[in-house]
Amino acid sequence: MSSIRGPLHYEVMGADDAPPMVFVHPNPMDSSCWLFQMAHFSTWFRCLAVDLPGYGRSPSAASGLTMDEIAAAVWDAVDRGTAGGRAVLVGCSVGNNVVQRMYHLRPEATDAIVLVAGNYRPVKDFVPRRIADYRAHGLDFRYGHTLYGLSDEFARTPLADWFATMFVERNATADVDTIVTMFEALGAPDPDWLHADLHAPVLILSGRLDRGHDAAQALHDRLPDSRLVPVEGAGHACHMEKPWEVDREIIRFLRDLGHVDLPAPAGA
Repeated sequence: MSSIRGPLHYEVMGADDAPPMVFVHPNPMDSSCWLFQMAHFSTWFRCLAVDLPGYGRSPSAASGLTMDEIAAAVWDAVDRGTAGGRAVLVGCSVGNNVVQRMYHLRPEATDAIVLVAGNYRPVKDFVPRRIADYRAHGLDFRYGHTLYGLSDEFARTPLADWFATMFVERNATADVDTIVTMFEALGAPDPDWLHADLHAPVLILSGRLDRGHDAAQALHDRLPDSRLVPVEGAGHACHMEKPWEVDREIIRFLRDLGHVDLPAPAGA
């Protein structure tokens, strides 16, 4: 029985019968952080972006929530929102952990994986700090936490403020206890099999200005079939700051895997 109190909410774009592309957001955002990619990739895919437990319109979760439960809940959303087929799984930050676990639940249903802000840190020292922040400040902490995930320059722009304000405007349907519970689940050490036994092709996109960028190479080294591409001038959520560059690299990656219906990226 899942700790999540109901099915996850999701948003979809694209033709009903198109192959699925699944987006899993970072803390402290929600599914709308993928709006650029949803609009773009729905040209070729059935794009589905979920709200993780406690965020957006998704239900809360009980104490004891695990990352595997979240991965299973995202697959349930995919089953409800798409016609099936092998999926491209795209995550950012905590979403990276989720989509890698999704692969292990259904390797046969996974076409490829994209890890935005992918890195490997065996000791997740940020987790206790974030738990303390949310316990001390509640959901109001989301605004500053959103900006923290962006490069300093972009965080000062009106667009960054627009994103952060939009997430906070949805606090009425968010749940701070679930956010804390999800950080507790994320804080557990990653098992070796999470990376060593992941045999789908993986694209790692890492913003040069991401505070975790130095750990991206470590993740690349741990994955059997991965490609690491830095995104210049962007922070943790580089898909929001440089969507044209992120999308170009995703298209290049998928074309190399045989998705020849996608356009050739500039410079290819």
